[in-house]
Amino acid sequence: SSGGNPTYNLLQAKKAGAKIVIVDPFYSDSVVALADEWIPVRPATDTALLLGMAYHMITNNLHDQAFLDKYAVGFDAEHMPEGSNPADNFKDYVLGTYDGQPKTPEWAAQICGTAPDTIRAFATEISTIKPMAFLSTSAPSRTYNGEQFCQAFLTVGWMTGNIGLPGAMVGDCQHSNTSYGGPSLVRAGGAGVPSVPNPVYSQPTWFGPDPANTEWHGFVWDEVWDAVVTGEYTAGIRGKQPCNIQLISHLGQGAALNQSTNLIRGIEAHRKVEFVVTSSSFLTTNAKYSDVVLPVTTMWEREGSLSTGNPEALFVFDKVIEPLFEAKDDDWIEAEIAKRLGLNVDELWPISPKQKFFNQIKGSTVIKDDASGYEPLVTITAEDIAEWGVEGEPQTGRISLKEFLEKGVYQVPRKPGDAFTFIARKAYREDPEANPLNTSTGKFEIYCPDLSKAIEMYGWTTLAPIPKYAPPKEGYEDTFADWEKQIKGEYPFQLITIHYARRSHSTLDNVTWLREAFPQELMMNSLDAEELGLKTGDIVKVSSQHGTVIRPLLATPRVTPGVVILGQGAWAEIDEKTGIDRAGATNTLNGGNPTGQGVQAYNSCVVKVEKYDQPLAPDALWPQRIPLKEA
Repeated sequence: SSGGNPTYNLLQAKKAGAKIVIVDPFYSDSVVALADEWIPVRPATDTALLLGMAYHMITNNLHDQAFLDKYAVGFDAEHMPEGSNPADNFKDYVLGTYDGQPKTPEWAAQICGTAPDTIRAFATEISTIKPMAFLSTSAPSRTYNGEQFCQAFLTVGWMTGNIGLPGAMVGDCQHSNTSYGGPSLVRAGGAGVPSVPNPVYSQPTWFGPDPANTEWHGFVWDEVWDAVVTGEYTAGIRGKQPCNIQLISHLGQGAALNQSTNLIRGIEAHRKVEFVVTSSSFLTTNAKYSDVVLPVTTMWEREGSLSTGNPEALFVFDKVIEPLFEAKDDDWIEAEIAKRLGLNVDELWPISPKQKFFNQIKGSTVIKDDASGYEPLVTITAEDIAEWGVEGEPQTGRISLKEFLEKGVYQVPRKPGDAFTFIARKAYREDPEANPLNTSTGKFEIYCPDLSKAIEMYGWTTLAPIPKYAPPKEGYEDTFADWEKQIKGEYPFQLITIHYARRSHSTLDNVTWLREAFPQELMMNSLDAEELGLKTGDIVKVSSQHGTVIRPLLATPRVTPGVVILGQGAWAEIDEKTGIDRAGATNTLNGGNPTGQGVQAYNSCVVKVEKYDQPLAPDALWPQRIPLKEA
């Protein structure tokens, strides 16, 4: 559902004969539209599934040993980096040579819930069907120690040798890269405003000569609310450091409180500080817990901007109406605050919003037909410049300014045999010596001590240099009180938080028609619901270690048993007496569990579900959270 035409692209691949297999705890709409096969897996256990596949590939000689020998390090003892322990290789870990636990499909199945024969069949398919595209979104890595999934996914993909060849790929498939790799064929121009560095924020780095001296003044969202409440934060390997935060600013129309983990703790943080300010068009969750809300314009009241879709599409939108009442745009608000802080406004905002918009359009470029470079996209005349009242020089491009604004989009035409085909790592495959990768060895690093070192520097968790499975915090194993005896615990279900058709993240959750069409139900497998004495339409209470929500239930076979699903982004409605969130905001349930490089572990969360004995009016009947409406 990303911008552009990814679904269309994937459908063309399907029509051309490609088999599409989707691995997911949910029989999603993507599965319905595209998949030839659905492979269910428990949340936060994808690494175990991949290790079981690797075992089958190794023991049946299905992996591409020649590719691994030439292009990768760390697969086996004979191809470890200089100075490393040969016993730390991936192959011996999978076979259980040293730890005594072979990572067989049976071993994996106990963890991930995917049948052993399915694991073997899937491993055989990706190893023998050529070419093969092995793709993932970020959802499986948005888990505790999610980097272990990334390691395992890339390693198993590299084992197939599907790199640097037409139709073969291993990597990312989300946002603008959904169904489509390579550089953008059409690009937006810059706004022409100088970049101002933040004087109090810097990312940690382990590249310095003395890691102990690394400076890090920033927070990650999994820890920010705790930092406000407790007065300390994790500063990499320097450990906990004091902080004293007394102001929270939500300028710029974000949704930090609603969309970051540990929402209940976030509310506590907002009530602890001296002052909270928000700019917003609606009474969002940020706004509800603010001392002052500054009325800000919507995108339809602003001069306009550009947005990308997939790499061949560029969208433009401009003003529909003049700003209503006293609403101002973010630049105006920030400039007025800057004045009162004694900053040089002319230096920070040297041009008008209209000029910024014009600069973006004028600076937009499109790839030449022979792919030799880029040329201007939009034709701009002297009359256009005069009409807009901006500064600039006329230019000739592919599409006139008027047509671009009227259509709202420019899509680069594609045809078979054009010059825009992109094959990732093609040069590396053809000549690895002349085209080394940007890694310490110049190769694909199955054994990657740099990654381990980097994660250690962040100060929360550690990670082995090779892909290993370590049970995540609030993962499948934590649904048990006794893992060995398989006795379920207080929180027997795993929660995943999907993108939901009612809204884009939290945007549009205030629209009554969408609330009616998509009622924010908790989805649960029909067998699980039956075992709990629940049915579709019942109001259920969902509780984690971090908070509680109530929602109507949808019992469906589309959800893997043991898993429950709630769409992320609902605007929290906390009952002040009970502390229960009536709206089902997922971050009421998701706790702040800092991990790895600061990954937010949205999809490793354990909960319990029980029937709620009080009614809940449908969301569509709730009052809209708007500041003004007609009488």
